[in-house]
Amino acid sequence: MSVRVRFAPSPTGFVHIGSLRTALYNYLFAMKNNGEYILRVEDTDRTRLVEGAVEGMLDAMKWAGVNHVEGPCLGEKGEVLQIGNFGPYVQSERLELYGKYAEQLLEAGKAYYCFCDRERLEKVREAQKAEGQTAKYDGHCRNISLEDARKRVAAGEPHVVRLRLPENREITFDDAVRGVVTFNTDELDDQVLMKQDGFPTYHMAVIVDDHLMGITHVIRGEEWLSSTPKHVYLYEAFGWEAPQFVHLPNILNIEKKKLSKRQGDVAVEDFKVKGYLPEALINYVALVGWSPEDNSEKMTMAEMIEKFSLDRVSKSGGVFDVNKLNWMNGLYIKEMDLDALTELCIPYFVEKGYVLENEIEAKRDFMKTITKLSQDSMNYLAEVTNLVPMFIGETVEPENEETLEMLKIEEAPVVISCFKTLVEGTETVDQAFASTVMKAIQKETGVKGKNLFMPVRAAISGQLHGPDLVAIIELLGKDLLIKRLEHTLKTIGK
Repeated sequence: MSVRVRFAPSPTGFVHIGSLRTALYNYLFAMKNNGEYILRVEDTDRTRLVEGAVEGMLDAMKWAGVNHVEGPCLGEKGEVLQIGNFGPYVQSERLELYGKYAEQLLEAGKAYYCFCDRERLEKVREAQKAEGQTAKYDGHCRNISLEDARKRVAAGEPHVVRLRLPENREITFDDAVRGVVTFNTDELDDQVLMKQDGFPTYHMAVIVDDHLMGITHVIRGEEWLSSTPKHVYLYEAFGWEAPQFVHLPNILNIEKKKLSKRQGDVAVEDFKVKGYLPEALINYVALVGWSPEDNSEKMTMAEMIEKFSLDRVSKSGGVFDVNKLNWMNGLYIKEMDLDALTELCIPYFVEKGYVLENEIEAKRDFMKTITKLSQDSMNYLAEVTNLVPMFIGETVEPENEETLEMLKIEEAPVVISCFKTLVEGTETVDQAFASTVMKAIQKETGVKGKNLFMPVRAAISGQLHGPDLVAIIELLGKDLLIKRLEHTLKTIGK
């Protein structure tokens, strides 16, 4: 059997990290098994559609490197195209199909028309809850004959189509992550299949589409687990073979609660904007709920494909820890070629106003130096500009009390004054000067160690920690060094 899997998001806004992981696991499974990974847009809930969400989703998936072979794709001009032999891949373009299959269920007695209005349904559910019962449809319209129901429909009476579940029947299916799962139909609702607006619900559309598109494995979030017995029954009602179901654990925050936008960044776009590398984000997300047999952490996409298996997917929720993501992203940043990394960092210099668009080439060396100094400490690319204030402006102030105290030690005026004299006496502050000047100060003043280096660092950068002192001296240059040293000497002399 050739593996065919799908990622089927709803265009309701941003791409959640959980959706990215679902797409990734589908992709990894398909690639591992020489199968096909397709994308389908499930847009039947017309009340939640967000304009531009499809384009945003396609862009996010392309950026992340989770590429499908069938379905909606972005054209050269940003337009949405559909590629493949099983289309349309957008559910709102498949309404005629759903109507046809709903009619088949009605004729077979596997579904029925329901004319209950919202007010009645709410009263029924409130009464059930008050009596401690499971809130569900009470079957009020189950026994209306199809002939009578069709007359009411023809008369224009508002209606939906519901699935007719058998009573008190065990429905069992084998989940690749959770094993054998059993539900009794008495615990389930007669699900709405077709809504009043003529659109199918998820439950109807997903079965029809997965069958017609030849989907062999349904890999999705565990929130759909309780709906799966209805889906299993629908496959039976149509006389179709059900796919293998795979329900992934939820992604949790560090408090072990379901990951929510209220707790911070959860959208792929958020991480892209901050400057997380797609390879690092994908690598980390893969590990939130799955682990390879050899417990590898840093992996390429090819390595993840090779190692991926469903039996290594956890049953319990995976914790999304931003600190661990930062660590992973930092590893990728450290290993990047400096020129390539600088190119990725340029937009952040421009965004902060440190470099204008027409200055990019003129200031490329400056940005490259800052990037080099930041490379080992950055968690994400937006942090590259954190060091820029250190290198602009004629004066700097101590960043904290500890830095100020270092400027007050007895040796501080001596070493700072000596440094200023040496800077003034050199023709240019280059790497050779920056590499030897501290030894010269030590020889001139006799001050050593912390009391030699720290006052100089504090005087020219306002900080006691950070980039290599030689790099700071060289990048600041003669004029800025003199102005900052003069300012510091005036300040500590007061």
